[in-house]
Amino acid sequence: MLIKPRMRGFICTTAHPVGSAALMRQAVDRLADVRLSRAPRRVLVIGGSSGYGLATRLVTAFAGGAATIGVSHERPPTDDRTASAGWYNNRSFEVLARGRGLVAATLEGDAFSDEVKAQTVDLIVRDFGQVDLLVYSLAAPSRRDPRTGLTHYSSILPLRPCSDLKALDVDTGAITVASLPAATQVQLDDTVAVMGGGDWSRWVETLAAHDLLSPGCRTLHYTYVGSPPTAPIYADGTIGRAKADTALAARRMNDVLGEGFARLVALKAIVTQASSAIPLMPLYWSLLAPVMTRLGLQEGALEQILRLFEQVIPGGEVDGEGRLRLDDRELRDDVQAEVARRWSLVTTESLAQYADWPGFRAEQLRLFGFDAPGVDYAREVDPRWTLQAAEPVPSAPALWPSPG
Repeated sequence: MLIKPRMRGFICTTAHPVGSAALMRQAVDRLADVRLSRAPRRVLVIGGSSGYGLATRLVTAFAGGAATIGVSHERPPTDDRTASAGWYNNRSFEVLARGRGLVAATLEGDAFSDEVKAQTVDLIVRDFGQVDLLVYSLAAPSRRDPRTGLTHYSSILPLRPCSDLKALDVDTGAITVASLPAATQVQLDDTVAVMGGGDWSRWVETLAAHDLLSPGCRTLHYTYVGSPPTAPIYADGTIGRAKADTALAARRMNDVLGEGFARLVALKAIVTQASSAIPLMPLYWSLLAPVMTRLGLQEGALEQILRLFEQVIPGGEVDGEGRLRLDDRELRDDVQAEVARRWSLVTTESLAQYADWPGFRAEQLRLFGFDAPGVDYAREVDPRWTLQAAEPVPSAPALWPSPG
């Protein structure tokens, strides 16, 4: 079938298997000459099929030689429907990893469930022994609590009513002005249940109960702090409350991890399926990206995670709330001052002058295997196609900028 992107706002209902494989190969090639020192040897990534989670599997495996497990919830393909992008990513990752003699295993299912946790325990016992690093990079709109059976749905809302909020219509490129109501207490509690530290803690507790955390094991939870333009729905919204709950979870885990530690890792804004769904974020990224690029500071997911393992974790420095910070370049005073200036001036008519909307759309498409250089998207492909060990994929220039 001819596979084309079918965008519905921030979601693409199709994914391209050959494009996904090509982007994965380019990421692996980008890491060809990188070698991490003191890298973890056995890594478990919860939410490892895209974004920062996938970047973590790539960096620890291909630059650090680690054996990795990825856990994610994916949709397989059918005769006439593509799989989710993560399904293709997982299979390409495994083929490329095993082609280099690396151990790689993937579990696909609801990471919030006790069943998937039990399957992960069995896999570690059988093939890994223990894990040295557990990374939590899961983003989901809802969570079924296995203890209560209740399903909680997150709401991205402020804690008090907000008006005159600028946003970008990602389909048309129009700048809109929206008002958001304050979250109810139920919406706030549900958002904390989905996005807070509860499931992260449950993963650590489950592995600890089976003695699967190695001495000195570290666990990281990826987060985003936000900036002044995004404060109404981040620091001052339901997400902010969820982040505060995650910080409490980290402090509790630090009391029981002994030689290891639990840390929140504050990363910079990138385009992901989750971030694209958050009001204000598409406009913010579109304004931020050209500013950071002009100053030589722009980083993608791969560069951020490389810096995490090469510089930030070895240094061990945390902020006043115990977080490792990699959003320092994004939050530089000169960067944020220029973003604020553009934010105040941008309109639909001046969008091209101040923002990189085409760049945002291209990043969105790449999440689903589209817009990859070297791929013939006019050629029909079987949606069940997966990369095989001896099968070539298109080569193309790297899509990531050099670290600033």
